[in-house]
Amino acid sequence: MKAFRHIGLAAITATAVAAPAAAETELTMYYPIAVGGALTQVVDGIVADFEAANPDIKVNAIYSGNYDDTRVRALSALASGEPAQLAVMFSIDAYDLIEQDIVVAFDDIDGVDAGWLDSFYPALMANGNIEGKTWGIPFQRSTIVAYYNKDMFKAAGLDPDAPPTTWDEMISMGKALTKDGAYGLMIPSTGYPYWMFQALAIQNGKEVMSNDGLTTYFDDPKVIETLEFWKSLSQEHGIMPTGTVEWGTLRQAFLEGQTAMMWHSTGNLTAVKNNASFDFGVAELPANVRKGSPTGGGNFYVFKDTSAEEKAAALKLIEFMTSPEQAAAWSIGTGYMGVSPAAYETEALKTYTREFPPALVARNQLENAVAEFSTFETARVREGLNNAIQAALTGTKSPADALAEAQASAVRLLRDYQ
Repeated sequence: MKAFRHIGLAAITATAVAAPAAAETELTMYYPIAVGGALTQVVDGIVADFEAANPDIKVNAIYSGNYDDTRVRALSALASGEPAQLAVMFSIDAYDLIEQDIVVAFDDIDGVDAGWLDSFYPALMANGNIEGKTWGIPFQRSTIVAYYNKDMFKAAGLDPDAPPTTWDEMISMGKALTKDGAYGLMIPSTGYPYWMFQALAIQNGKEVMSNDGLTTYFDDPKVIETLEFWKSLSQEHGIMPTGTVEWGTLRQAFLEGQTAMMWHSTGNLTAVKNNASFDFGVAELPANVRKGSPTGGGNFYVFKDTSAEEKAAALKLIEFMTSPEQAAAWSIGTGYMGVSPAAYETEALKTYTREFPPALVARNQLENAVAEFSTFETARVREGLNNAIQAALTGTKSPADALAEAQASAVRLLRDYQ
């Protein structure tokens, strides 16, 4: 494999503004708001606690939309010379950020504790560990889980404590639940369709990319079969709407009883808990050949063109926000996972999960999780896959033709990295 073709920060960014002359170190952190409850309030609270414990460091949190919005805003700030020392961005952006020579490996920051780097769940570190170094630290992390309406299960004569564990059960239960204007199941096909598709492909026994970010398998027969299955949920079995299912409105559709089951990020858990007018459950995704979900969400990154003082302050902030106590508070406040085993050993999270067991589902699913889809040229390769999924689900192309085009595009994009 070729070494990373570092483009060089000078080609895309100016030098970040130096820290103020005062003793205070000021950090600007870019942060995405993609799903979940009142995330800004939760993050603001953690930042306030950090500043109280570290009065010599000031943190300016700049909130964006989704992960793509955050990356664009953060990199635009760097390019225009505005201050930006750290950000939470897609865990799957690591290859591109390294390629652009924008971020620094945590191993290369003075004072980093190797024991701290080893304290996180390995499945959540997979996307950030590249070529022997750690480029991203997990924070806003998730797996896909299945939410289901227990009241609708009861009304359909189904056991409300026995959600589907296989694809066949999902179809049969979905048919029983599809009635009175409601669907049995909705899987979002906008926003992050590649993520849902990867989950289905894993369950069907095939990964969609290699671990080194150099190869995709979009035209593999098992992958094509996976997209055919997704389409069949609406076209053949009638348990899901035809066309597209919107990521951004699906949670509300579930809360309004438009669907009995939905697949979505665990980052929605607290919002569903706080707003559901019915009894609901949360389950691991059903299996076909095997069980599985990709991990998802955001990692902390530290930008390369920052001073040693700023890097030290950024490291201190990230260590604070990922500490067991703060990670526990974050998980309770949002539904995202606590990112380390130690977080689940805190009294706060032990008490919460004892009283609300659904908060453990995403963490327990890590046993069968794989790294989220990521390659070199991630955004462009991912766009090709997303377009293929949309084309197949809306009927403009067959699954085989759509995925063949996505594969050919990926091969062209990845050729220079072989």
